[in-house]
Amino acid sequence: MTNIKQKSIPERQLWAQFDALQLGTGWDEEDIKKPQILVEDVYGDSHPGSVHLNKLTEQVKYGVFESGGFPAQFHVTDICDGCAQGHNGMNYILASREAICDMVEVHGCVCPWDGMILASSCDKSIPAHLKAAARLDIPTIFIPGGSMRIGPNMTTSLVAGDIALRQKRKGQITDQEVRDYKLTGCPSAGACTFLGTASTMQCMAEALGLALPGSALMPATMTDILRNSRKAGREIMGLIEKDITPSKILTKEAFINAIIVHSAIGGSTNATIHLPSIALELGIELTPDLFDEINHKIPHIGNINPSGSQLTESFWFAGGIPMVQLMLKEYLNLDVMTVTGKTLGENLEDLEKENFFDRNLGYLANYGLKREDVIFPLESVKEIGSIAILKGNIAPEGSVVKYSACVESMFVHKGIARAYNSEEDAYNAVVNGDINPGDVLVIRYEGPRGSGMPEMLMTTEAIVCDKRLNGTVSLVTDGRFSGATRGAAIGHVSPEAASGGPIAWIVTGDIIEYNMHERTLNVVGIDGVEMSLDEVDKVFNERAKEGVIPRPARTGLYRRYTTSALSAMKGAGY
Repeated sequence: MTNIKQKSIPERQLWAQFDALQLGTGWDEEDIKKPQILVEDVYGDSHPGSVHLNKLTEQVKYGVFESGGFPAQFHVTDICDGCAQGHNGMNYILASREAICDMVEVHGCVCPWDGMILASSCDKSIPAHLKAAARLDIPTIFIPGGSMRIGPNMTTSLVAGDIALRQKRKGQITDQEVRDYKLTGCPSAGACTFLGTASTMQCMAEALGLALPGSALMPATMTDILRNSRKAGREIMGLIEKDITPSKILTKEAFINAIIVHSAIGGSTNATIHLPSIALELGIELTPDLFDEINHKIPHIGNINPSGSQLTESFWFAGGIPMVQLMLKEYLNLDVMTVTGKTLGENLEDLEKENFFDRNLGYLANYGLKREDVIFPLESVKEIGSIAILKGNIAPEGSVVKYSACVESMFVHKGIARAYNSEEDAYNAVVNGDINPGDVLVIRYEGPRGSGMPEMLMTTEAIVCDKRLNGTVSLVTDGRFSGATRGAAIGHVSPEAASGGPIAWIVTGDIIEYNMHERTLNVVGIDGVEMSLDEVDKVFNERAKEGVIPRPARTGLYRRYTTSALSAMKGAGY
């Protein structure tokens, strides 16, 4: 039996119904005397990343019981970007991060919990959980929900991009091919097995020190993930006894470590929204320039789809985040505290002693792979960093591009703008053949206040799956991208169009030029005629007199979010 003094004793003495209500849920009189652990997940039938989480939190409960505590389960089911593609549902996705965070805050504040364990797998639920952990600041362990099984022929669920494009073009696909994809595209529970935002944020939770070492991207179908969950249930008591809370783990140094890891693995551009938003909960500012500075010096060692060729299951077999941290230890602060109650450096030493780094290499051999096929040795690295922050007269506050998922020939480009006020219109233009090789597709009014900052995966996949356009067409938007986005995709343009940002003043026929090496993004010509930047500014000032396009009337959460959301450069929270 633990000697931890229960936090809720004063509240229980205030109102006898507190105990009566808990007893009414099936607890007994001994249970209500124990340290009480909030076990919060996003379990539900919403998508493969959440449908299995009840099995993980069941193991958590066993671990909590073993260590003398009592677990209480709460759920706020998340939603999936993949189910929201191409329709109005996508506009609610980023807002859902705030809704989930707020509900966990509600659950965490109504009762004085002694500790908390969070479990999620995917794009918005992980940052929501990490934001809530920072906000509540009680001893917390995060459990990543792991990776889905690999699809046929080492594919991922993103075969959907090619399928969807050919479905819309007569005679390019059969019903059988579509059905075969639907039956094999998502072969198990877990996060999609490419380094999209879901997988990236699992890695960020571990890199920040809030998840147990080696837990990010464990295969969701293997027993390792069950053992990890059980261990988290046991370990939470140690954090409570030592009073190690998220604010003692999520320091500025920890966030810098996470950005270094993000740069090295080629993580999703959405981390440039989520990490600053988590940090703001603790009063820490992560500027776009910090991301850019780090990406100027960190070797890109992760050969992981979409920036590389391998999948997330193989990345975990190769050693996962701990292997990356071990290889980059000269760049990292190894003295940061983690949820083990030990420092990052101590964790890496422990993992080496228990043979973590070599234990799973045999699984890689099943695929004919070696570690160096998945995580490049430092001496063989050819690319530094994976993302860049571009600024200029289109994006005075900044924009983000993942150059590690872009062909080198498109690192510098000048082309004619094709401007659209919604992704739907732009996507249809691609499908209908209205976009020409070399064009720069501009999609605006899709920022946080414009429409909730939806991702543009349907459009980016339509471009790269079109042989006529792939490798020549760029996309510039104040919206965001899927972590799986490939190609010359420049997003998060700030200020956004709905806030009067200059992206609103671009007209079809203008000339856009960007240079990823020099970190620039500018309109350099008007109506097909090249001009100086000063001349372009004068034209923009005249166009700005017309004002931004009014946004449609909105209600509920959607109205609250789009009315008050911060800039993408500040995390797009509210």
